[in-house]
Amino acid sequence: MQLTMDREQEEIQFLGLFDIYVEAYKVIYQWKKIFSQITLSLILPMSFIFLAYKEVYHLFFSDLKHSEYQLQHTHTQTAKYNKISDHINSELTSLRLFIIVYFTIFIIFSLLSTSAVVYTIASIYTAREVSFKKVMSVVPKVWKRVMVTFLCAFLCFFIYNLVSFFVLAIWFVWAFSMQGENDGLAKFILVIMAIIYVVGSGYLSVIWYLASVVTVLEDSYGVKAMFKSKDLLKGKMKIALLFLFKFNLSLGVLNFIFDKFVVDGNHHMHLGMLYRVGVGLLCLILLFTLMLFGLVIQTIIYFVCKSYHHENIDKSALSDHLEVYLGEYEPLKSKDVQMESYEV
Repeated sequence: MQLTMDREQEEIQFLGLFDIYVEAYKVIYQWKKIFSQITLSLILPMSFIFLAYKEVYHLFFSDLKHSEYQLQHTHTQTAKYNKISDHINSELTSLRLFIIVYFTIFIIFSLLSTSAVVYTIASIYTAREVSFKKVMSVVPKVWKRVMVTFLCAFLCFFIYNLVSFFVLAIWFVWAFSMQGENDGLAKFILVIMAIIYVVGSGYLSVIWYLASVVTVLEDSYGVKAMFKSKDLLKGKMKIALLFLFKFNLSLGVLNFIFDKFVVDGNHHMHLGMLYRVGVGLLCLILLFTLMLFGLVIQTIIYFVCKSYHHENIDKSALSDHLEVYLGEYEPLKSKDVQMESYEV
């Protein structure tokens, strides 16, 4: 090893976002073998599934649009009309099933990837010998805890969106009742509501991401991990939000390129199939690289937050609890590893 985070732990808190990027690159480069193995086994399939979903969904959607067009130009109460209608219902059922299966598989790979990367970095940080076989033997047990945290985060997002929907409904009723008398004010309030919603979504997302790391490295999971994450982010929320913004922006650019030149490639016949395949492969490479860096960075942010709150990590205790005892994963105990405060 060692992680460049081997610098004095109280100094880690001063890492800026660019420094965190450099730190992530150094960690991945120094341990490229195990991160390559994790990428090929977990992150690459997750990235492929993500891009394949967009292509398959587009095919489903195109077929539905064509069938609906035919239905609109077919006389009702005819055999052809009934046949097309049955086909549309069948396609809708298949599409719903496909979406459910996709999200289930994607979430599983996502949580497994998170568990693997966080566990690996923690092992590197403690100078513990780490191998791909060892990581993969521990990950399924850690994953169960991460799933609980994910479900709690999902519930939070559901409640947040439900409340947002009711607020929007109230605004719509109020704006409609004004009947154009204060259109400017109504639009201004809508913009403010949209900004608040986006910021709130980002806030919840950052808490969830860090809570996943907390779940792997400490004895907290579920709601406790969410609250622990919220406390850790105090003072470092700007860096975390900026990272999330840049990550989602990069993901959005990749999505745009893939949609434009691969998914919608049939509308640009001059591009050719070989060109579409080339762009698709490039997007896949960039996507799994982005995913890997994102997982490493969110783990490093955890250590930065720990340092910022003057919580010194006991490496020996952390190392012990990352081991597999009697086939069971032992989470960190607060009294052992939940980091003693140090004087600055």
